[in-house]
Amino acid sequence: MVLHTHPFPSASLRLLNDLSWGLIYPCYWLLDHLGASFLPTSQEQQRCSQDPCASLTPCVLLFTPLYLLLTLLWLPVALLGFVLWAPLQVTRRPYAYSHRHSARGERGSAEWGPQGRSFCFSSANVCLLPDSLARLNNLADTRGRAGELGRRIFSGAGRPRIKIYVDSPTSPSASSASSQTFSLESKPNGHIGGDETGPLDKECDTRLFLIGINDSRPTSEVINPVVYDEGNPNGCITSQDSLTHIHTGNGDMSNDSSSHHNSALRKCATQKRRSADDAFDHEISAFFPANLDFLCLQEVFDKQAAVKLKQQLHHYFPFILSDVGRYAWKGCCSQFKFLNSGLLLASQYPILDADYHCFANGRGEDALAAKGVLFVKVQVGKSSQGKMIVGYITCTHLHSIEGDSLVRCEQLNALLEYGARFRKMTKWQKDQVAFDVILGDLNFDNCSSEDRFEQHHVLFSHYKDPCRLGPGEDQPWALGTLLEISGHCSPLQKLLGNEEGRREYLVFPAGMKHCVNQEGRTIPLSGNGRRIDYILYSEEGLQQDWKVGVEEYSFITQLAGLTDHLAVAMRLAVSVGEEPVADGNRT
Repeated sequence: MVLHTHPFPSASLRLLNDLSWGLIYPCYWLLDHLGASFLPTSQEQQRCSQDPCASLTPCVLLFTPLYLLLTLLWLPVALLGFVLWAPLQVTRRPYAYSHRHSARGERGSAEWGPQGRSFCFSSANVCLLPDSLARLNNLADTRGRAGELGRRIFSGAGRPRIKIYVDSPTSPSASSASSQTFSLESKPNGHIGGDETGPLDKECDTRLFLIGINDSRPTSEVINPVVYDEGNPNGCITSQDSLTHIHTGNGDMSNDSSSHHNSALRKCATQKRRSADDAFDHEISAFFPANLDFLCLQEVFDKQAAVKLKQQLHHYFPFILSDVGRYAWKGCCSQFKFLNSGLLLASQYPILDADYHCFANGRGEDALAAKGVLFVKVQVGKSSQGKMIVGYITCTHLHSIEGDSLVRCEQLNALLEYGARFRKMTKWQKDQVAFDVILGDLNFDNCSSEDRFEQHHVLFSHYKDPCRLGPGEDQPWALGTLLEISGHCSPLQKLLGNEEGRREYLVFPAGMKHCVNQEGRTIPLSGNGRRIDYILYSEEGLQQDWKVGVEEYSFITQLAGLTDHLAVAMRLAVSVGEEPVADGNRT
């Protein structure tokens, strides 16, 4: 399968598409700004209430007639452009692949050792809609947000990987570390590991143990840790109350980590917590994980915003699939599509194959976008016998209208069907499959009674959800990912760490909004909110004797104020067994 570097197969078609869109764009821009002028965000309303001179009413009264007049004048030209643009979409390809040469791009050809490797996946809904539509979610300045989103993702993922464990008598869940000196191990992928667990220290102070910093300071030296505010990636708050112990070891750092060696102490690290019953670390993190390998974004709808975001992401990710989906009538029955799928995939490893399928059963406002599923095959290394090691990634965004459970179940059925077909078509017998992961906004949670059909879907018998105990029951540490946007700039990492903060900033199921007891008194909301953003992994179809397991799971607040979702991340460890000697061609 050939990767498409341009949406259209020829330069002449690309030129015609650019020309037709150039005729449409002024009218689109005017209508977008006209609608946005009547939809102030809560921040703008608050600013107007504090300063009457900042009122938007005079601007609305002044510019509305101007916008309307210019729209009417340009409308015939826009209609001409539309007549030219719509038929061209029949020849349009389903995505655009871009590649920037980088040292990171060579990872896919590295040979694996017997220890295996770990890979970090992340998913985020970034709400990059046209500005007038984004304001319905209390978000403004779509293109400005796009650039800032890319910068924050790069600043989080580009830092060295530092493990922090909390040892405190006031945090019973933070029992993953002891006050003993930790050992460091160099993993084949350059990540530092070898952390051990132990009982809680009974001292009264709170110690943050930084694991993985190769520093010349003595282990007994105490420094003041620096914590970054997720609302301002360049700003920091120095804590004078915490004692930080730096432990060094003989393990080698990766090339990426060692380049940041001198500045590692100025980076913020998050608190990883593990109780005795947990099989892996979980956290509310102020940053995207260091050494992030794969990123799936949803709702990247606005074209100019997508270009800005892609430019920023290419500073870290060499391989990107963007502009995924269809426009006009092709590929999605007879429903006209004004927007593409909004999916974007960024990868540190070479992309070998990709395919996209549009969901044919969209309804209501969701039918205006070409929502669907993107399947990707990536090369993540080579075995000692020279065989290619690959992974499969599925990115999707399901139907969003509440109450349409059957629509989402049909889309999940299509996802499984198309996914099995894609793996069958692209898998060679020599390929050794390391992982199969699904990422995306599925638009249902595991606690709402309205979503019971999705909770029992057969998808969860093939793919595992680390946050899920069973249908209708999540892990106690699992966090809702849908936010109530209020323009609040306080660090969400701290606010979401307690139940009161979760009640204020997370969206809860509709049935939990007005809970009362037998005496008629209102019961405070309990639970952790609606978790609709997922990362799932499968243990089926992998290389024989290979196993996968979750190392870490994170709920990320670094994009706070820029979107109405929390990002999620998962680090998946792949352990290898004996390689079979079988050889062959494509199955």
